Amino acid sequence: MKKSFLSSLKQLRRDLLHRDFKKKIYPFSQDKNGLEVGGPSKIFARELPLYNIANNIDGCNFSTRTMWEGTIAAGLHYNYTPGKTGYQFISEASNLQGIENNHYDFLLASHCLEHCANALKTMEEWLRVTRPGGCLLLILPDRRFTFDHNRPITSFEHLLEDYHNNTGENDTTHLEEIFALHDFSRDRDSGSEAEFKARSYKNVENRGMHHHVFDFALLEKIYAFFGIAVTGTEFIYPYHQVIAGIKK
Repeated sequence: MKKSFLSSLKQLRRDLLHRDFKKKIYPFSQDKNGLEVGGPSKIFARELPLYNIANNIDGCNFSTRTMWEGTIAAGLHYNYTPGKTGYQFISEASNLQGIENNHYDFLLASHCLEHCANALKTMEEWLRVTRPGGCLLLILPDRRFTFDHNRPITSFEHLLEDYHNNTGENDTTHLEEIFALHDFSRDRDSGSEAEFKARSYKNVENRGMHHHVFDFALLEKIYAFFGIAVTGTEFIYPYHQVIAGIKK
């Protein structure tokens, strides 16, 4: 009984938090079909519980084995919430092969874009599969509260350069900066410095590296570049930057 009561209180708190932001994004996902790149993500079951109100959500990951999900397979295996299963795609975030243009009502990506070497190319692809009037809801880490807090915010000009140069996932441009500024005291799962460097050199296989560092100003520039109308931004404890926008 006590556990059930505490669970109810926690759920009530989650429902009250970020209420205004939820009102802005729920109409774009309720009873609709979406794609989540890099999931599933606990935040869409808890703080922003979109999983329960959507009609269906498919998933996409870059490999049949990842650091976060373990072993996965293409097919009707995307178990994003109890009782609901979508299609699991195995594709690069920047190349959603096999998905038609304007196919989804909304797109979700939590803590994914920072792992993509070419952020603008990736956004362009996410826009391709989202229908006009559809919502793109992204969550990225706030560097102030993560192991990236010593790193500078990436400039939009750098992202544009990556876009024009068609930078690929084998890019190692940021390794020197990462090795110099990574705060291991805030990244207990990284292992020793030697282990972290070894993993980073194999980033094309594991995708653990944060290529770029974002703040709301940079995210809003990205949305403006693609003509995405920002409907809201929100910070969610402990380190989530959330931005939602509508494809014109």
